This record gives sequence, C-alpha cells and structure tokens, in this order.
Amino acid sequence: MEENPPTRQPNRRTDLLGVHSLDHFSLTVPDLAQAESFYRTFGLATADQGSALGLYTDGHPHRWGSLTEGPAKKLRHLSFGVYADDLPRFERRLERLGVPRLAPPPGADGDGLWFHDCDGLLIELRDAQKSSPDEKSRTHMPVSPPGVRCAPLRDETTEVRPRRLQHVLIFTRDVNRVVEFYARTLGLRLSDQAGDVAFMHGVHGSDHHLLAFAGSDRPGFHHCSWDVSSVHEVGLGAMQMADQGFHAGWGLGRHVLGSNYFHYVRDPWGSYSEYSAAMDYIPCDMDWTARQHQPENGFFLWGPEPPKDFAVNGESDQWA
Repeated sequence: MEENPPTRQPNRRTDLLGVHSLDHFSLTVPDLAQAESFYRTFGLATADQGSALGLYTDGHPHRWGSLTEGPAKKLRHLSFGVYADDLPRFERRLERLGVPRLAPPPGADGDGLWFHDCDGLLIELRDAQKSSPDEKSRTHMPVSPPGVRCAPLRDETTEVRPRRLQHVLIFTRDVNRVVEFYARTLGLRLSDQAGDVAFMHGVHGSDHHLLAFAGSDRPGFHHCSWDVSSVHEVGLGAMQMADQGFHAGWGLGRHVLGSNYFHYVRDPWGSYSEYSAAMDYIPCDMDWTARQHQPENGFFLWGPEPPKDFAVNGESDQWA
C-alpha cells in the first residue's frame, strides 16, 4: 500500500504514485549537424551541450530531447519527471517489484533512478518540474467576418514553432506486457488500446497520451510529437518542411484515439516528427475509463493512406 492518504491537490494526486511528465527522450543519430538542420527546420531550437545536442521549443527553458552522435539512429533512454517527495517512494517500489537499479550512464546529470524496462530500454526517473500541461492546450481556428479575407498571404506567414513535446511512440515486442510494466512501475495509466497500439497518460493531468506503444519484432523509436496551436499550423508546418526538401511523411489527417490533427515528417533516419493540434486532455481529477477498440481505430479517422513503410521499425535488435 502507498503511504500517502487518499486525498487530492490541484494538479496533483496524492492518492496515486505516478510520474507527472515525460521529461525528455535521448537519441543517438549518425550525424548531429544533419539532426540540427532537420529539427531547426521543423521549428525547434537547438543548443550544444558538450557532445550532445539539446532540443528546445521557442522561449521555453525545458530540454525536451537530447541527441548524441553514433553509428545509427537509436533510442538511448526515456526520462520521466516525478515530484521530489515521490522519488524515495519510487525507489521503494522498484525494490519491492524486484526491478534492479542501474548506475547512471556516462554523461548523465542529476541523481535519478535508472533501470531497464521489460524490453531492455533504459529508463530514468528524475526530480523535475512538471512539464506536461495542467490543462487542455489551447487551439484556435482562424475565421473572419463576411467580406474579409481570412487566409494570410504566403509572404505574410511566419515560421511554425511548436510549443512543447506532446508524446513519443516507441516499438515493443509485446504491447500488453509493456503496458502492464509501465503501469506497475511508473504509475502510467492506459488511455485506450486498439489492437497492437496502446496509449498511456499520467495521473497528475496530461494529454490523452504522453507515451504510446506499437507492436514490432524488436524495440525502437517511431516518432516524437510536438504540440502546435491550430490545424492551420499543422498544415503550415508540413509546407515549411517540404519547402526545405523534407517531403516524405504522412498527413494531413485526424487520429481517432487522442482526436488530434496530425502531419508526420520523416526524418533522415526513418523515424518521424509529428505536428499535432487539439489532443484530448485527461485532467488530474478524472479517472479515465480505458477501452479496447478495433485495430482500425488506432490509426486515423480521416486523411490520406499512410506510406507502406510508415510502421516499419528500422532499428537494430540491440539497445545502444
């Protein structure tokens, strides 16, 4: 049993032990200069951090991603934010569940808890400020009264700049097993599942999913998703990337589970970055009822057919 009494606070549940945010993801890529060009074109800010490249959103101090150079694209680890007073409770939980603690990898900052998930992916729990939203992200649809042109001229448009990291989707050998593992260890909750695709949210208030899984013959990284303010910006982002030669991708469309509008842009290593708007939100004081859906509902409500290789996992069989 957890130690805290079953009470609730604004934007925090003390009756449940769970991570509050996906703090950041860490990737190895073959060429950091190429990565910087791609993500800057996408609308992110970058910063050199020794041998790593940090990914930021405009005007936001939080580091959402960390990239290092290596022989191939590889998901190195996922880092989740927890409240400071919950960190000892997570330590006791891991011990009770028999999950071995690991030494931090070279170059890791802070005093987080490190361990492997059931697929062998390196996971960190760290004391961090909550970076997942405390309310549904605001979106807008530009409109104009009769007699007034609504769309801006091409030379009046500004660069699309995502507001924050929304979620990542990773491949797993066994969707049901990994959902159960992340629920037991991290306190994430299943939002919805459709066949071999599952979506999980945080208990302290988060988007419909901050982490998603898709079945594969091996683990791997499929995409990172970034919140923008409107369907208009989703479309502008797609054109922004195409104008710089990044044509491959999928969209414009709308997902069923999560309800968000999307456009995916293929990166130079076969994974994707997604512009996403109007994602469903699960507030802190709500116990969302997870449902099992038909497989077709795990993909899209409307939009073009995805590329045939969209769900292909191109990573090798071993974690870096």
